[in-house]
Amino acid sequence: MAVYLHEEDLPADVFAPGADIAVDTETMGLITPRDRLCLVQLSDGGADEHLVRFGPGSDYAAPNLRALLADPERVKLYHFARFDLAAIRHYLGVVAAPVYCTKIASRLVRTYTDRHGLKDLVRELLGQEISKQQQSSDWGGPVLSDAQKDYAASDVRYLHAMREELDRRLAREGRTALAQACFDFLPHRADLDLAGWPETDIFAHV
Repeated sequence: MAVYLHEEDLPADVFAPGADIAVDTETMGLITPRDRLCLVQLSDGGADEHLVRFGPGSDYAAPNLRALLADPERVKLYHFARFDLAAIRHYLGVVAAPVYCTKIASRLVRTYTDRHGLKDLVRELLGQEISKQQQSSDWGGPVLSDAQKDYAASDVRYLHAMREELDRRLAREGRTALAQACFDFLPHRADLDLAGWPETDIFAHV
């Protein structure tokens, strides 16, 4: 297992054609237009993870990464896709779909708990422990520590395996189609966030 760090773009042909890709992002904060995109993490479910770092003043051209994320033949796996889709759309200018979101799948089938964080899911579904110690670190610094790189890689390392278990539970509870409808709507939910409706439920009566 190895974690590869790339600057400003992903090398060509890193992933096999058609492979589904787990995706995560690290930013300077939680307000997408203000807090720049610093890192995109990627995994095809194999032994390695790839990190693409963007520096201050980046033009986010990244043609290989953008083509990968926009590929309609590859499902992109996320945990809390809504945030990552908005960051990718705002900075890289592409809709990184089709989408699978492990947090939404969890909320649809793990109704016996309100703990839907990545750490909780990895523990319950896969029996693994991950550290969230670097979650609030400075992702815009000139050097990423080994701890930061391992933390970032762990955010995509388990998503393929988690999807398999969540899919079994969705099928068991008869909620596969409902989950897919939610996944299909997520790019539009991200667009609403970017357009100024991050907290407003436009479907509510009041």
